[in-house]
Amino acid sequence: MLRIRPRTAVAATAAVLAALSLTACQGSSSDADSPAKPAADGATPRPGDKADNNADSNSNGNGNGNGNGKSGSSNGNGGGSGSGAEKNPSAQQPSNGGKAPGRGTGASDACTGGNVTATVTKVPRPINHLLLTVTNKGSRPCSAYFAPSLRFDDEQSATQVNDDSKPQAVVTLAPGRSAYASIVLSGEGGGDTHGRTARKLTVYFTPKSGSGSVGAPLTLSLPAGTHKDDNAAVTYWQTSASDALLY
Repeated sequence: MLRIRPRTAVAATAAVLAALSLTACQGSSSDADSPAKPAADGATPRPGDKADNNADSNSNGNGNGNGNGKSGSSNGNGGGSGSGAEKNPSAQQPSNGGKAPGRGTGASDACTGGNVTATVTKVPRPINHLLLTVTNKGSRPCSAYFAPSLRFDDEQSATQVNDDSKPQAVVTLAPGRSAYASIVLSGEGGGDTHGRTARKLTVYFTPKSGSGSVGAPLTLSLPAGTHKDDNAAVTYWQTSASDALLY
């Protein structure tokens, strides 16, 4: 009995050692069979790492592609805009519908003693009235602005203007056409109005601004026996004699 016990203990110890050896071998085999981790130089990655690397690759690819595309678009647009601005015909055309400004052949100048002739006549009605007529003798239109400025003989002040006779539009005369103004020689009687006989009439022409005179004046001989006083007045230029003599 004393010999059996040591053999049994030895057998048990051998079994335990064998089990431990088998366990160690299995662990070593598992490590050998598992895939290796990717190396830094691009070795085959593990499945989880492969997805991450693909994402990084796509990100890098998209980033580079978009960056290059934007750069190309920016350069293309910049060049196109500059070239278009330089070659755009409408940028060099005048603003009036693309046509060059006219030379003013249809425009009118103020009527003056240089481009009109003038006459002054006595009329039967209304009484104490004269009719002043100017006719365009030039080759282009002229405008009779406002009213004529009149001086009888050597008077220092101009004859007053009848503001009620102002027309709705400026009277413009084509070549050969006439404008008219009536002159009332005296007002209502009574008081000292310095009535006297006048012999000549100087006609000054008003500019578009309405201030002062423009061009050369005309001096006319008055009908014999023309009598006027301080109440004399002249109308604005009218398009017809009948309109002028209404005042």
